Order: sequence, then C-alpha cells, then structure tokens
Amino acid sequence: MAVTLAVRLGLAAAMPLVDDEAYYRLWSLRPDFGYFDHPPMIAWWIWAGRHIAGDNPLGIRLLPVLSLSLTTLVTFDIARLLDLGERVALRAAIWLNATLLVGVAGFLAVPDPPNALFWALAIWCALKAMRGPGAWWLAAGLAAGLACLSKYSALFLAPGMVLWLALSPQGRRALRTPWPWLAAVIAVAVYAPNVAWNAGHGWVTFDKQFGRARVEGFTPQFLLKLAFDQALLLNPLIALFVVLAVRRRLAWPLLAVSAPFALYLGFHALHDEVQGQWPAPLYPSLAICAAAAAEGATGWLARLRTAAPALGWIAGAVAFGWVLAPEQALPFRDPVLPLRGWPAFYGEAQRERLAAGAAWVGTTDYSLAAMLSLSPDKAPATEVIERPRFVFETPDERADFTRPGLVLEPRKATDLVDLAHCFASVTPQPALSRGLGSHPAVYEAFRVAGPLVDVERDGCPLAKR
Repeated sequence: MAVTLAVRLGLAAAMPLVDDEAYYRLWSLRPDFGYFDHPPMIAWWIWAGRHIAGDNPLGIRLLPVLSLSLTTLVTFDIARLLDLGERVALRAAIWLNATLLVGVAGFLAVPDPPNALFWALAIWCALKAMRGPGAWWLAAGLAAGLACLSKYSALFLAPGMVLWLALSPQGRRALRTPWPWLAAVIAVAVYAPNVAWNAGHGWVTFDKQFGRARVEGFTPQFLLKLAFDQALLLNPLIALFVVLAVRRRLAWPLLAVSAPFALYLGFHALHDEVQGQWPAPLYPSLAICAAAAAEGATGWLARLRTAAPALGWIAGAVAFGWVLAPEQALPFRDPVLPLRGWPAFYGEAQRERLAAGAAWVGTTDYSLAAMLSLSPDKAPATEVIERPRFVFETPDERADFTRPGLVLEPRKATDLVDLAHCFASVTPQPALSRGLGSHPAVYEAFRVAGPLVDVERDGCPLAKR
C-alpha cells in the first residue's frame, strides 16, 4: 500500500493536468456550495490540497490520491464484513487498483474519487450497523450526504440501500427501527447546502445534470458502447468475473445497492452516451463481487484469476509511460494529444494576442479556457458561450469586452459560435496549433471588437455545422 501510494504521488506530480482538472481548479479558487456542473466536493478537496502541497499538479491531486488508498482499505473491510474471507478481501483490494479506470485515472482531481470513497464508506458504515450498534447508521447517513456533495449519482444510494434491506429479514427488521431513517435525515441535512445554492442560482446544476435523463430518441447502440467501455475500464479479466458474480448472485447486498444506479445507466444508454467514468462509485463493489467469483476457480479460470492484476498493471504502466515520454512527431494522432504541447501553445497564443492588439483571449470551449488559465500570460481567458459556468469569476478575472479580444475555436468543433452576432468586427487571424506530428490540435483564431450583445451575461449563440 505504501509503495502504491508513493508511486501515485510521483505520477500525480509528474503528469500534466487534464482539462477538467484545470476547470475544477478554477472552482477551488472560490470555494462555494455549488457550481455549474457538479456539487462542490472536488473544489473543496483541490482547495485543501493546494494549501497543503501548493498550486501545482501534486497539490491539486493530493486528496484524490490519498482517497484512493482509503477507498482500497474500505473495500478490503467491506469484503470482510460480508464474511467473504481474508483472501477474497485482499484480492478485492488488489483488483480494485488493477481496474483501468481506478489504476490509471483514479487519482485525477475530478468528482469521481470523492464520490467513490463516500459511496463505499456509506456501505461500510451500514454493514457495521447491521453487525453492531445501530448508531453506525448515523455515520452511513453522513457518508451518503458527502457522496451527494461529490456527485449527484450518489442519490441512487438511497434506493439501493432500501432495496438491500428490503430483501433480507435482518434488513427488514432494521427498517422498522429509527436508525436508517435518521441516516436519511442526516444525509439530506448534509446535502441541503447544495440544494440551497441551486435555489439561489436558478437551479443551474440540477438543470444541467438532471436534464440528461430527458429522453429525446432511441439509440440503443450506446448500450453496446457502455458494455464495451466498462469491460475495458474494469479490466477485461476482472469484468469476466463480475459477470460470473452477477449470475451467481455473489455478495448480493452489494449487487442490490448497485442495482438502481446500474439500471439507470442502462436506461440512459438507450438514448444517450454514458461516459466511461460515470460508473466509478460502483467499482469497489464490483471488485468485491469479482473477487468472490474468482474464489475457488480452477483450470482456465484460475489462470485468468492470476493474470487479472498483471493485465491491469501492465496496461497502466504502458499508459503512464506514453504520457510521460517526450512528445514525438508521430504519423498518427497522439492518443494523449489533450495533454501535449501546452507550454508552447501558451507562448503562441500570447504572441498572437499581442499581434492582434487584443486585451483578452476568448474560447468556445470551457475546458480550453480552463487550460489557458494555467498560462503565464496574465490576460483574462474566458469562455464566450456558457457564461454561467464562470459565475465564480471576480471582476478582475473577467474579460473587458469593450476592448478587442482574440477568440480561439477548435477547428473540428461540432458547434460554431456566431461571432458576427456578438461583435461588430470579426477578423480571421492565423490558425494556432498544439502538438507535434501530422495530426496536431488546430484552433481557428478571430480578432473581435465592438460587442453587439451583453457577452458577459448572455454569451454568444451557437450555429450548428
């Protein structure tokens, strides 16, 4: 465990930030009870890490790295509390870290690590309550509330817990006591500040996230993509044992708690894409189920059980090696291009801005604006479409739209901004590129001046390609 933690801390310090991490870092500059995309937990974690280790990749990722070790310990003990045995518990802890989602991306400063930790802690506390003092339910409620402050997917914990309890005589007896219901009250109280924040901000996060559930068509191919993505991100060999566990109903309380969220993901995939990291809070439970299914395996299943962690670690080593290797001019698109070439791009963008006589840099993509915020160039970098994403900006950080600006737009963007609707003068500038080789990321550049609308308040409208 200590060696794994040390390796992750080193990788956290060495790897460049991904765009979402840069965006959540901006949140951490103004801690609050809510933001456009998510509840506030990851902003609080980044704020704390930056004050401990500095405003750098290690500081930004410090708490997610530490949380991954704690999640591993909790996973181990959940398996023990389910009476699966020390060997299965140890295998579950190892296999959790051998999944590609956790092993490769688990330390990133995004909402999933705190969500997974508090989800697992809620289950752990509930199991402790079932085996000992009912007051453990109060701790379960606290953990569930903190999970909801991490990501709204944790709202599925409540129906999952009720399903688990309703399916066993001991659980039904627990439901007849006040403890689980007091846990629900505590969870709601912990979560309430984010609800209050949304009420004061036009329910912006609720509209953003719960709007995903709206059905606007039937596209079942996303269900196949969900199955493929999770088979890959779980680690294909571990995924096989997850399937066996579901068929045999092993560690069934975890399957019951996971079922409502898993069913929602399947429903969502019938009409829209499920991003690969969304099931992250289920991974500790799935690792335990898989480890239980692997116990007693013989023949080829035993050989796959032995190979499972090695496959995850080798894949992780290859991924990290590729990211940390010096950038090369490749004949194909670099699979980690989003992490490449930023220092040179910052210099190119600054030179282009100064040549255009622009006072600020605008983008049509919030993640690009977040990455530009890491630039040594102190000119404001602002996103010009979804202005509510940046309500946390101070007046000094906002662009002065009465002065000329330089707007950057990814060349292959699905949506184009109708800049001519927003500015009286729109002049194309030389395109900028980021990354080496024949497939760099290319950004169209436009000098804009003379605002025709209140860009700060309303942003610019989109024009579909």
